Amino acid sequence: MNLDFSQIVPYIPFILEGIWATLKFVIVSIIFGFVLGTCLALCKISRVKVLKWFADFYTSIFRGTPLILQLMIIYFAVPQLTGYDISTFLSAILAFGLNSSAYVSEIIRAGIQAVDKGQTEAAQALGIPYRLMMKDLIMPQALKNILPALMNEFISLTKESAIVSTIGYLDLMRRATVVGSKIYRNFEPLIFVGLIYWAMVLVLTLLGKLVERRMKYSD
Repeated sequence: MNLDFSQIVPYIPFILEGIWATLKFVIVSIIFGFVLGTCLALCKISRVKVLKWFADFYTSIFRGTPLILQLMIIYFAVPQLTGYDISTFLSAILAFGLNSSAYVSEIIRAGIQAVDKGQTEAAQALGIPYRLMMKDLIMPQALKNILPALMNEFISLTKESAIVSTIGYLDLMRRATVVGSKIYRNFEPLIFVGLIYWAMVLVLTLLGKLVERRMKYSD
C-alpha cells in the first residue's frame, strides 16, 4: 500500500487549527438553535393556533429539506436577492442554527409534554403565572428528560459540520482537502481528520454522560 503519513506532519498544525474553527461555529449554532428551538416548542404547545401553525410549518420546512441545500441557499441565493455578501462563518451559523432549532423544538416539546400534567394543574390552581411555571417548574424537569437527546443533536451537528467545507469555510474537512491538494495525497489527511472527528465525538459523549449523571444525582 502506498501510504506515507509522514508527508502530512508539516501540515498538522494547520489541520489542528480546524478544530477550533469547527467547534466555534458549532457551539454558536447549537446555542442559537436551542434558544430558537425553545421558542418554537412553546409555540407548538400554545393555544394560539397561528403560533402553533407557524412552528409546525417551520419545522416541516427545515426537517424536510437537506441541510446542505439550506446552507447553499443562505450562502449563494440570499446574496443574489439582497445584494449583501454573507460570510462563510455567518452562513454556517444561520444554516446549522435554523436547522438545529427545528429538531430541538421537537425534542423540547416532547420533554415538556412528558412532565406530569398534575404539576401544571397544581401550579395553575395555586395561581402561579405561566411564565414562572414554565421557567421554574416545567422546563427544569423537561431538560433532565431530554438531555441525552440534546447531546445527540449536538454530536450530530458536530459531524454534519463537515459540509461547510463546500462553501469554503476552513473547518477540519476543508483543511484536509487543502492539504491533500498540496501533497497530491488524500487518504492520509482524510484519515487523520476522521480520527479527530472521532475523538471529538467521544469527548462530547463522555461529557454528556457526566452531565447526565450529575443531574440525576442532584434530584
